[in-house]
Amino acid sequence: MFVEREQDVLRAASMYYLQDLKMEVIARHLGTSRSTVSRLLKRARETGLVEITLRPSSTRAPGLGRSISAAFGIDTYVVPVPDSAGSVERLDQVAMTAARLLTSWFDSDMVMGVAWGTTIAAVSRYLAPKPTRGSAVVQLNGAANMRTSGVEYASDLISSFGAAFDAAVHHFPVPAFFDYPDTKDAMWRERSVRRVLDMQRRADVAVFSAGAVAGAVPSHVYSAGYLDEADVRRLHDEGVVGDVCTVFLRPDGTWADVSLNSRATGPTPDELQRVVRRVCVVSGDNKVAPLLAALHAGVVTDLVVDEITATALLDAATDRPSPRTTPRPR
Repeated sequence: MFVEREQDVLRAASMYYLQDLKMEVIARHLGTSRSTVSRLLKRARETGLVEITLRPSSTRAPGLGRSISAAFGIDTYVVPVPDSAGSVERLDQVAMTAARLLTSWFDSDMVMGVAWGTTIAAVSRYLAPKPTRGSAVVQLNGAANMRTSGVEYASDLISSFGAAFDAAVHHFPVPAFFDYPDTKDAMWRERSVRRVLDMQRRADVAVFSAGAVAGAVPSHVYSAGYLDEADVRRLHDEGVVGDVCTVFLRPDGTWADVSLNSRATGPTPDELQRVVRRVCVVSGDNKVAPLLAALHAGVVTDLVVDEITATALLDAATDRPSPRTTPRPR
């Protein structure tokens, strides 16, 4: 019981002092009351947990953030996590921070483009309600696949963003991948599809992750029936390391001649670069290679990443070519 209590103190202090969450939000997350959260925070201060454990002098987060920002010309938010943190805990902390940032950035009369996936689904669970007027949330990539419709999963995720901001929701009723490029070209001429594409082009903010082929927390596109074995083999043969919005990338960020991309329904890197603020949320060792590819493709302006992944990213970047960055206008 004592160990569980200490864990609650640590979790409450981390969310309050590092993620800047309100006591009411922390209480909901811990399944307790606001007064209990207040007592947990008091205990953290009295025992020195906040000073010694949460803000040790050896923390790498600030320096990592500055190094990544300098290397890639982006804004970086590195979330401190202990070296012993597991993949689920790391994702949880990053999702909370990303949700807080999105809430501060998104406001009335704005459009947010959202790409579905495991990481963004985690972000959706931590969005604090912020009523807006005249705003909209639009789905960036199709969701249907060859095994199931996939629509319900994406619909719930996109709708949760809309509910958090009282925003109009625009779903994208197309497959994640068409069987034939000609079919995609024909669908892109349909008025119902063009309406959603036009809304995507109006986006002020886009939020997405970097998809990875494998790992402790596998990316949804690789684990839920969107690709068959032949597709996976083809991606491997073409040197693909991951995707952004279901558009596949090589390590150097190239994508245009990857065969499956002619059938993909997500925005290409060139199209994504038209969005002023492009928020990439990443956590996990398996995300380092696709994240670096996304940075080389120039699709990221704001990166939210955990401390362990950030360290691995900088280590990997020393052996890679220079990124093709497109910084956000200041």
